[in-house]
Amino acid sequence: MTRGWTRLLKAALWVASLEPAAWLVWAAYGGHFSADPLADITHLTGDWALRFLCITLAITPLRRLTGWNDLVRFRRLMGLFAFFYATLHLLTWVVFDRAGSLDYPNGIVSWTTVRGLAMATAADVYKRPFITMGMTALTCLLLLAATSTAGWIRRLGGKRWQALHRLIYPAAIAGVIHYLWLVKSDISRPIAYGLVVAALLGFRVVWSRRKAPAMRRPPLPVPQPRADL
Repeated sequence: MTRGWTRLLKAALWVASLEPAAWLVWAAYGGHFSADPLADITHLTGDWALRFLCITLAITPLRRLTGWNDLVRFRRLMGLFAFFYATLHLLTWVVFDRAGSLDYPNGIVSWTTVRGLAMATAADVYKRPFITMGMTALTCLLLLAATSTAGWIRRLGGKRWQALHRLIYPAAIAGVIHYLWLVKSDISRPIAYGLVVAALLGFRVVWSRRKAPAMRRPPLPVPQPRADL
């Protein structure tokens, strides 16, 4: 794939990936949310965070099955959008839920508000297991996003950087568990995400086991020319 086509495809992916966020803005200004707008925003941002996680995890299997190695150029972009929507998901909870429970004795903009918001958020993370899992997933994504540049690859070295970026696996698992523990009745959607994540991680296990014997197999001896008798 030429550089021009890569840039064009990346631009198209940027536009497509921002569409859910644009819809949120349009729905907020146009009043297109349901009777519970907070739930709408929470579910949409959480769903898209998981979707982009699945897309990111799917790039390596697709690259290996199709031989289209240029797919790896879009993995970082998809991972960053997973972090972007996960952050929106967190901010929705912090701003509209936790901040709404405070009394603001010294006004909204004060250190008292910051301290109260931090304590209320930490208490929920500690007491509610589904929030604990969500924060675990977001922490993993934060580390991945912060070290996604070429400069961090040079600082950490290729092997350590790759080991660190395997945090996407626990991030995806924690995200699915967060969703599963959050819902009260219909668990079909978190189960569907769980099956997708399990399939994508299972592919990696099967692939590594198939490649391991070939890597351990000693090279065939080079035949030596026979001397004429």
